[in-house]
Amino acid sequence: MRQDSLGEERIYTDVNEGQSFWEGVKDCIPTLLGYLSIGFAAGVVEKTSGLSMVEIALISLLLYAGSGQFIASGMIAASHPISAIVFTIFFINSRHLLLSAALAPYFRHQTTKQNILTGALLTDETFGVAINHAQLNRAINFKWMLGLNVAAYFNWFVANMAGGFLGQWIPNPEKYGMDFALPAMFIGLLVLQILRHKKYFLDCLVALGAIIIVVASSFVFSGSTGVIVATIIASTIGVVIERWK
Repeated sequence: MRQDSLGEERIYTDVNEGQSFWEGVKDCIPTLLGYLSIGFAAGVVEKTSGLSMVEIALISLLLYAGSGQFIASGMIAASHPISAIVFTIFFINSRHLLLSAALAPYFRHQTTKQNILTGALLTDETFGVAINHAQLNRAINFKWMLGLNVAAYFNWFVANMAGGFLGQWIPNPEKYGMDFALPAMFIGLLVLQILRHKKYFLDCLVALGAIIIVVASSFVFSGSTGVIVATIIASTIGVVIERWK
């Protein structure tokens, strides 16, 4: 056991050499177009919902969640109570518990403060990039992850502010396909992950299972709950099949 531990430590040290902050920033570049378009659209919606530029800045920096900001803007415009807005956003963003849990094994060598900072800035997009990176390197360096997260965070803030400032000239962002930028980015990340995983049958089986579970759970749960249920069950099935084989 000791030799395995020492070997693991050497692998961790060797892999993390060269994973600098700026390399994390560079690896974030492929996702920036999605951040710009979705962030810009979020800024437009926030502005049309009656938020000021200061409020748009605060919601993008403190909430920092695309789906959450869109929903919050709509609920604010409809004069929903604060408690309902907070509960709804918390429920929708509960998927981050799964994202953080999936990345946690790669950060067991980091300090508690570093893990808190990583988790606070983690998004769906940076999670996708980090998982692909982990499959190639078997470990993730904190500096690299910080560069990835900070680049995404800053880009999201700039996009929100640009949308809030210039959105008055774009009353219908869906007309220009901005609403599809985020799904398109996720599709690209998924394809890269499948190609690197090279277990096509298992990946297709998990994907098919997830689709069936989402459809079935939609008769019982809401759409967002169905996605969480499908993610947990389908990923569990995939792990069991992979271990069994």
